[in-house]
Amino acid sequence: MPDIAIKVESLSKKYQIGTRQESYKTLRESIMSGVTSPFRRLRSRLGSRSALGSLPSADTTVWALKDVSFEIKQGEVIGIIGRNGAGKSTLLKILSRITEPTEGYADVYGRVGSLLEVGTGFHSELSGRENIYLNGAILGMRKAEIDRKFDEIVSFAEVEKFIDTPVKHYSTGMYLRLAFAVAAHLEPEILLVDEVLAVGDAAFQKKCLGKMGDVAKEGRPVLFVSHNMGAVENLCNKVVYLSNGRVVNFSESKNVISQYVNDLSEPSTVALSLRSDRIGSGRIKTTGIEVRSGNNNNRGKVARVGEFTVIEVDYEVIKGDKCNNVTIAIDIDDMTHTRIATLWSKFNNENFSNLDKKGKFVCEIPELFLRTGSYLLNVYIEVNGVMSDYIRNAFVLSVEYGKYYESGLEPVGGQGYILQKFHWKSQ
Repeated sequence: MPDIAIKVESLSKKYQIGTRQESYKTLRESIMSGVTSPFRRLRSRLGSRSALGSLPSADTTVWALKDVSFEIKQGEVIGIIGRNGAGKSTLLKILSRITEPTEGYADVYGRVGSLLEVGTGFHSELSGRENIYLNGAILGMRKAEIDRKFDEIVSFAEVEKFIDTPVKHYSTGMYLRLAFAVAAHLEPEILLVDEVLAVGDAAFQKKCLGKMGDVAKEGRPVLFVSHNMGAVENLCNKVVYLSNGRVVNFSESKNVISQYVNDLSEPSTVALSLRSDRIGSGRIKTTGIEVRSGNNNNRGKVARVGEFTVIEVDYEVIKGDKCNNVTIAIDIDDMTHTRIATLWSKFNNENFSNLDKKGKFVCEIPELFLRTGSYLLNVYIEVNGVMSDYIRNAFVLSVEYGKYYESGLEPVGGQGYILQKFHWKSQ
């Protein structure tokens, strides 16, 4: 199969809930693990299971992936999309040989370069220069090959002044820029990228997309995980849509993204207080969201263009008693996860202290500036500069048109999302 880069067959990955993380292995154990790895892989192909020990109960296991199958050809750029917890990162970790599948197998025909998390594969005590050579050696490259790419990597990452500084002193942005530069420039035959656009400024994001496009033009396949549907549609030929660890659809980008966006518009049946796909310290958590629109305070999930709108966010203090220096933000995204606006209390120097155990944060919008459509609200809470709770797609807001402009007309298509009061005159 010379044109096949990746073949995934009946791939499944199961995790135990509440089990202890595996301890670090000794050198002897690592060598034995490497020797026995081919036999474990063979068992996975045959679907065999160990008969030793008692099987865990069904309610203590989670299938991060279940019966996933697809093929990727040389030169294809494939997007992987889905809600948080759908299994996207788990899939890339298996393809990168970071973790092994529980069932099934994945054949990868080529040397893999991966950026799965910020600085994956970096040693914090080593300098940027040393980490470039370390990663190159891991990829099986000779020193002369790394020397040839070194200046290009450093220039792309924009860390010339800090290249001999231990990376533990890098900012998150510097860390990410160097990690992506290493993963993309050390000539991997297959490039795996997970949420590289989640951190970094717009200029860096544009560089990343351009570089991934260059890699694809050279005939090397790229797997790209992102919540940015615009970037996925522009970059990827096909898209794998995962939900609850299973493949919902795998076909042309536009068709799959359209299906995903339609699915997102359906309200979640899981209460916010029970959502597990959240990140943060957990000191304060969001437990509910409600919208009030107009002077008559109609409550629900629908607001009207141009009307006074209130977004109420219920919270609960989970850890500690009184919380100080608390800020809250609501991100407003369209259904392709393109950011429309961010309503962050910090922008107005609105910090909260001595919060009760339970309560509400209330955001008042004098005139709703969004055009007709559906929007995704993400909620972010910060305590003393530390992220406490962040939930993507926490709420689906529907906006209906009210007579915002005197003509009754409304922006459509490529005329933008924001409605702005204005007047023209001639002189």
